[in-house]
Amino acid sequence: MIKVDEFVTHLQSFVEKFTELIGHDDQTLHYDVELERVIDQYSAFIVDPYNEKIWESLEFSPMVYHLVEELRQKSAYSVTIMEKIRAFRLLQHNEELTNYFQNIESCIQREFSHFAVTGSSKVLLVGSGSFPMTPLLIAKQTGAQVIGIDIDEEAVQLGRQVVGKVGDELNIQIDHCSVEELSVIHNITHIIFSSTVSCKYDILAQLYDLTNDDVVIAMRYGNGLKSLFNYPMEKVDPTKWHLVEQIFNPQQIFDIALYKKAERKGAKEYDLL
Repeated sequence: MIKVDEFVTHLQSFVEKFTELIGHDDQTLHYDVELERVIDQYSAFIVDPYNEKIWESLEFSPMVYHLVEELRQKSAYSVTIMEKIRAFRLLQHNEELTNYFQNIESCIQREFSHFAVTGSSKVLLVGSGSFPMTPLLIAKQTGAQVIGIDIDEEAVQLGRQVVGKVGDELNIQIDHCSVEELSVIHNITHIIFSSTVSCKYDILAQLYDLTNDDVVIAMRYGNGLKSLFNYPMEKVDPTKWHLVEQIFNPQQIFDIALYKKAERKGAKEYDLL
């Protein structure tokens, strides 16, 4: 069983591992395997209930706060690298799932049970990455139009190639743009935020004036121990956004907060489910 001091030592060890891997991307198979191994270990560490109990007993000194912020940034960047590796592998006919990606896909499947998407929906994913799993799964299972946007131009190019290879028949569009630059933003019915988008709540504030009254927002986030891998939930302007539901996934990487516009907070449950 891990004690508090050992827990902090584990955090420091993960920082060192991520720092080394980020700084030594030599494009070899050994590097790819090691990166996946560390991310899978980190994912397992974060969803361990015993570690959550230790997290709750931690004294958050400036050193611990620094560790948390550094881990969140470096683990997210490492995942960005691993998504690119997965995209390259798929494009080279050598793709396989790691535990991390299996966990994410499981999260997406659970999200569907609370996030009513149909063939007539228009879905936007903010932070689609190099391997756009969410657009592919949603479009394949529902027939909806799905748009993914990302600020990483290389990720956008890889994402387009992945979609072209495994989902060419699906109604998916991947763009390098911001929400305000998206011409169809007012027609979007559902918006999903990647949990690793640092400014997601700033973007949510922008979306109030850009979107229609019935839009549903699925904000992926991580509080507590999960904040080591995800940006946590933040308060919203109650005159603009209403938190309709929180979907907790104890054994999965992120949780989900569903929002609707405040004037719609009396909307019936079937608007979401």
